[in-house]
Amino acid sequence: MTALVDTYRDPLFVPFAIGSIAVSVVAFVAFAAPLTWLAWRDPDWARRYRLQSRAPREQQLVAGSIGWGLVNDLCLGLATVASWPLLRLSGVHMGPLPAWWVIVGQLVFFVYLDDFLYYWFHRAMHGRWLYKRVHSWHHRIVTPWAITGHYMHPVEYVLTGSVALLGPLLLGSHVVVLWIWFAFRQWEAAEGHSGYEFAWTPTHAFPGNDGARHHDFHHARVRGNYAGFFPIWDRAFGTFAKGYAVGR
Repeated sequence: MTALVDTYRDPLFVPFAIGSIAVSVVAFVAFAAPLTWLAWRDPDWARRYRLQSRAPREQQLVAGSIGWGLVNDLCLGLATVASWPLLRLSGVHMGPLPAWWVIVGQLVFFVYLDDFLYYWFHRAMHGRWLYKRVHSWHHRIVTPWAITGHYMHPVEYVLTGSVALLGPLLLGSHVVVLWIWFAFRQWEAAEGHSGYEFAWTPTHAFPGNDGARHHDFHHARVRGNYAGFFPIWDRAFGTFAKGYAVGR
């Protein structure tokens, strides 16, 4: 028991286990708040970027998204703390920062790996049993706003966070690189549910990225488009949502 307690005295515990959750929470709020405000205000200049002509439901989902977002962050935090004795065995570290090109290379790897893994995870969530008991929560959203990016069952939220963590664990990344990746992943969550397709967003810097359009179409159709942003996985495995592959 003493040995277990000692693992939580590891200097890496706070920046890794606690810091990564804090970065994720702050980043999502920072990104989702202005995008949600934009969707609520619906200014004339932004309407040409809007993905769906269908009006959102009266946003009772906004309050639900905030509430469940808090619950989900708490659940993910508890799961991370409980997993610490295993997580500390990974190569994630606080040593010298790697060269900038190593950081960029790792982040690019994380983006593509996460989208590939998310494709299979998300596709599994659309199996009958998991969809009915877990994933259907998230599909209460048909016309999404950014704040609804965290509106989901706690089990799905914790598993989504676990998928995002696999890349840094695999490469044994610096904890700062982990923070940067988690912040970017929260941008993806907010943008993918924003309801708008802006060509100048950072996700479009990655070749083959369809931006928010890909996941927004999934919300509109429910079936198909299981990847987060990259159509290559749905094209390769024949799972485009009906009508999406036309002209692609």
